[in-house]
Amino acid sequence: MEDTVAKNVGNDTEIKNQLKIQDLESQVLDLKVRIDELQRENSQLKRENNQLKRMPLFIAVVVDLMDNGEVYLRQQGNNQEYLTHVNDELYKQLKPGSKVAVNNALSIVKVVGNIFDSRVRVMELDESPDVTFAQVGGLKKEIEEVREAVEYPLTRPEIYERVGVEPPKGILLYGPPGTGKTLIAKAVAHQARATFIRMSGSELVHKYIGEGAQLVRELFMMARERSPAIVFIDEIDAVGSTRTNDGTSGSAEVQRTMMQLLAEMDGFDNRGEVRIMAATNRVDMLDPALLRPGRFDRVIAIPLPDRDARREILKIHSRKMNMKGVDLDTIVSMTENTTGAELQAICREAGMAAVRREASGVSQQDFIDAVKKVKAEVLVDTRMYT
Repeated sequence: MEDTVAKNVGNDTEIKNQLKIQDLESQVLDLKVRIDELQRENSQLKRENNQLKRMPLFIAVVVDLMDNGEVYLRQQGNNQEYLTHVNDELYKQLKPGSKVAVNNALSIVKVVGNIFDSRVRVMELDESPDVTFAQVGGLKKEIEEVREAVEYPLTRPEIYERVGVEPPKGILLYGPPGTGKTLIAKAVAHQARATFIRMSGSELVHKYIGEGAQLVRELFMMARERSPAIVFIDEIDAVGSTRTNDGTSGSAEVQRTMMQLLAEMDGFDNRGEVRIMAATNRVDMLDPALLRPGRFDRVIAIPLPDRDARREILKIHSRKMNMKGVDLDTIVSMTENTTGAELQAICREAGMAAVRREASGVSQQDFIDAVKKVKAEVLVDTRMYT
């Protein structure tokens, strides 16, 4: 009996010891995990501490390379300009427009690749837009003038060299909204197989001094790197309106941005692989400096479509529709003084009317109702701004 009790007591002691050992092993594992976390945290703090101890670097742009090994730099942000000397190995890597990192002593530390502002990068569209001239109704004369100034210098430069004539440096399209100015620019880019970079003039108007001018510089730098390219500035009146002396800082900043735009346009070769286009609804607001020869050499009016053009536009936007007894000539007569965008809206509304009544095709009455609806919406929209 006593032997049995002693044996049971021994078993209990052994179980307790095993439990203690397991508990200690668990604590050791927890401590190891904690040590690993502390070591990682310590390494991170060391890296941050070393980063804080490093001398700050600033970004500058190479303006020009001097013959004696000196480099003419412009620092970004404050636009300060200065000369610095570099070694022969680094000098060979530099060229005008290169971005470099400089320290407090104004010495070049390394060459930085061209990193464009994210607002500039989103302006770049596909390398070649999928819009063709077949999608532009009418405007035969205007399209040919645009192609002569923008497309042919990129695709057939030998013609200009043979004749000995310089093509127009820039081209400005003006006319009412919705007449196809942007559509023409995309079609030209498609035909020339060029990178299409579109920006709005309002995107260049910023609060801080020099920010808009910096965006303009980066935009044209990106255009040079992506050449052949077409730079299309929509709503250019937002940044290119007639300069005034109202004394406000906002007006002064807009004028700085416009002067940078003028400088960039002056720096382009007429036969270069970057072509400049712009569009506006208010050509009367533009500063004369933009319209002088050497900048926008060709100013083209994009009018409202005439009868033949309206018929062509309606055919373009209704070519995929299943139409039943639709007389487009009647619709053309009802759509006098309408833009291409409104004609597209009419075709879309006619199709939606057929969908609404679950018909198998679009009828004449659907088009008539669509014309009335779009014209009523345009009338209401016009009254809101008068």
